[in-house]
Amino acid sequence: MIALIRYSLATVLHTQRYLAPLLLFTGLMGVLTVDGSGPLPPAYASSAGALFVAATWLTTALLGLDSPEQRAILVVGTGRPAKVLVGSVATALIGCLALMVFGLLFPLWVGSYDPGPADLLLGAVAQLTCACTGIAIGLPCSRLVFSRQGHALLVALVLVMAFLFARGVPPVNRLFRLMATSSDSAALLAPATGMLAVAFGLLLASACATQYLSARRG
Repeated sequence: MIALIRYSLATVLHTQRYLAPLLLFTGLMGVLTVDGSGPLPPAYASSAGALFVAATWLTTALLGLDSPEQRAILVVGTGRPAKVLVGSVATALIGCLALMVFGLLFPLWVGSYDPGPADLLLGAVAQLTCACTGIAIGLPCSRLVFSRQGHALLVALVLVMAFLFARGVPPVNRLFRLMATSSDSAALLAPATGMLAVAFGLLLASACATQYLSARRG
């Protein structure tokens, strides 16, 4: 598994497929979090939203790195197709964790906040929730399932917009509404952790569905 992750990281760095989602993330962070003040939950909701969109794009980019022939070689080398998919998911999570650190610190650097431990923990939980949800969307919207990338992009856009703006839809919109209406980070930790559990469930279900659909397609 470590070898798969190292291979994926080396490939994405060499091909620079990370640049577009990285630029999108930093651009959204700059627009949504500059010169903020007051309670931190709304600011961290903004950074989590930026990570949600970037995670979706990063995942589709990661799963599009290898041609079908190269992926077949990886599957033969590992012995299990699911192991290759898990390696891609782990690589996407590592990339999101790196962005998460920036998402936690950047609002504090450019804004006027007085953060406490509960604020930082809530920000981490919110961003991890959005990262898992973004990866869950990116998996089935990749070339493993869609042969035409235009169709994959359309489905990804619909899903991202639905999770962001459909009222009360867990975990993303529900979490953002909670963070927008309360300034007490400690009180938000319990429901935010519940949304994180929902996001993990979505990611697991998405990975299983993607593996099944890609096997049927192959």
